[in-house]
Amino acid sequence: MKSRQTGDRTPHKSRARLIAGLGACTLLLALLDISVGSVRIPFAEVWKTLIGQASRQEWTTIIHVFRLPKMLTAMLAGASLSVAGLVLQSIFRNPLAAPDSLGIGAGASIGVAVLMFAGGALGALGAGAQGIGTQGSAILGNLPPLGYTLLVIAASIGAGVVLLIVLFISRKFEQVVTVLIMGLLVGYLTSSIVSLLVYFGSPQKVQLYLSWTYGSFGGVRTNELPYLAGATLIGLVLVGGDIKALNAFLIGERFASTIGIRVRASRTRLLIAASILAGSVTAFCGPIAFLGIAAPHAARLLSRSAEHRILLPVTALSGMCLALLADMLSSMPGYGAVLPINPLFALIGSPIIISMFFHRDRGSLAEETE
Repeated sequence: MKSRQTGDRTPHKSRARLIAGLGACTLLLALLDISVGSVRIPFAEVWKTLIGQASRQEWTTIIHVFRLPKMLTAMLAGASLSVAGLVLQSIFRNPLAAPDSLGIGAGASIGVAVLMFAGGALGALGAGAQGIGTQGSAILGNLPPLGYTLLVIAASIGAGVVLLIVLFISRKFEQVVTVLIMGLLVGYLTSSIVSLLVYFGSPQKVQLYLSWTYGSFGGVRTNELPYLAGATLIGLVLVGGDIKALNAFLIGERFASTIGIRVRASRTRLLIAASILAGSVTAFCGPIAFLGIAAPHAARLLSRSAEHRILLPVTALSGMCLALLADMLSSMPGYGAVLPINPLFALIGSPIIISMFFHRDRGSLAEETE
């Protein structure tokens, strides 16, 4: 008996080839992302520079100071947001659940906005820092470690509060469409609070905050990467420890309880993980839309599986590939400037979601004719 019961239609060898292929694609896109930009660096020279055999010093500076941190940020953000989207879609059993569609991105934004505009903590901690990267996460600057820690905590708390509100609403309404609409409304509510904070903020902070909202992978420098990487690792470890619960949640919480899963504890851990993953990326890169909903669907189309032991790595790698592709498009030669990430993700993510619906309809028709 096959995979109609388990939701897994992909043989073991095919899964291994898929993961290996996605890993190779991720590596290729990562090298291309370093090569592409306002200064075109030959692909071979990128590899030589990375292994310490650079032929030109200016290329070494460009790669190590600017492009390598940007590439690593894109990979971390891609993995974090895509896995957060997968977790939310599994918990809520809603194919449209994602950090941005459920208002979690807006919740993380309000955490950052409160810290920036109301408390002024970041400004005080960053006093004396010279300059803020024009392409990057505008409010970071050269903060000390405590500033980055507060930034991640504030964004994660904001995301977590919105998640708890949406979870409470989901207990009152069983229809997933209603939960999605309520999540959007909560997102609009938090966005309006952010707008009020922006309205009463100083012109300089308003300009920096608005620049941050466009989204970018280019503002996270080498000394900031460990904080983003650490938050990503914590979130992924929490998700990896509850894969059995994620599989069970697809059927329902009652089923999960019957097979010995502590539903409330597992759901809480997974929601905390999603908050950390989405909140940390939002703090460092701005509110990135579409990636959290597009990557899990792309992973399902590629793997043809509902088993999270397969979906988790495929989703993370798919998210990395999408993030690297968007980052390359944002800095292609000839633009004269670095394009914001959010519009590019909409251009990439929308066709994936549309194709998902067409693919699902064709699959349903095929099953009806069998």
